[in-house]
Amino acid sequence: MTKVFTSLDDVRAALGEQIGPSEPLVVDQARITAFAEATGDLQWIHVDPERAAAGPYGTTIAHGYLTLSLLPEFSRSLVSFAFGSARINYGVNKVRFPAPVPAGSELRASVTLTDVTESPAGALVSTKYVVDGGASKPACVAETLVLIVD
Repeated sequence: MTKVFTSLDDVRAALGEQIGPSEPLVVDQARITAFAEATGDLQWIHVDPERAAAGPYGTTIAHGYLTLSLLPEFSRSLVSFAFGSARINYGVNKVRFPAPVPAGSELRASVTLTDVTESPAGALVSTKYVVDGGASKPACVAETLVLIVD
């Protein structure tokens, strides 16, 4: 269920609270191939199922950056900021991909709001996303920044 924030005070009150997990999202081969074509990263481990079957993971795996690029999709089912004129991805402080995402994996994410800094442009909200693919380690851990424009 999406957590709705109606004010900056709501955001501050939720600092440190884990929100999620999100609805599941399946990362199938079609999505992996489309991402490979869009980015030009056509390594066999991503796009050649036959060769990947004999590789280290027994199947193709998603690009780490594909997993990272799914954060906005996960975010929609986790949080909603019902204040400010816009929400803008401001940056990423740290990203890690501890576990691979085999084709066909079902991913879920959770987010923790970790800090809020006010600026003339609005409020900068620091977050920590953890994307779980069912392995012993997460598929992605990312510290991101979202600017909520006044």
